[in-house]
Amino acid sequence: MSNIEQLVNHESLDDIVTVFALIKTPPYLDMMISRYKPDTIRHGELQLAYKRLFEKGVLVKGEKGLATKGPNWTPPTFVTEKRYG
Repeated sequence: MSNIEQLVNHESLDDIVTVFALIKTPPYLDMMISRYKPDTIRHGELQLAYKRLFEKGVLVKGEKGLATKGPNWTPPTFVTEKRYG
């Protein structure tokens, strides 16, 4: 099982978006997540996660389709523990 597959299967969608929205555009995240959790994309959960994180101030609009860290951004536990390398 790849690191990405483990990440998608074991971490919350909000935590995944919190980190990857800073370095990947929404279409890339859509492909990455739908490969291992297709129901997440079909039911619009990815878009809802983005909306939630923007409303909470975790993410703010950046350039070139990327988000930037908002005033309430904190690294998810899987990042601080370096679970996936």
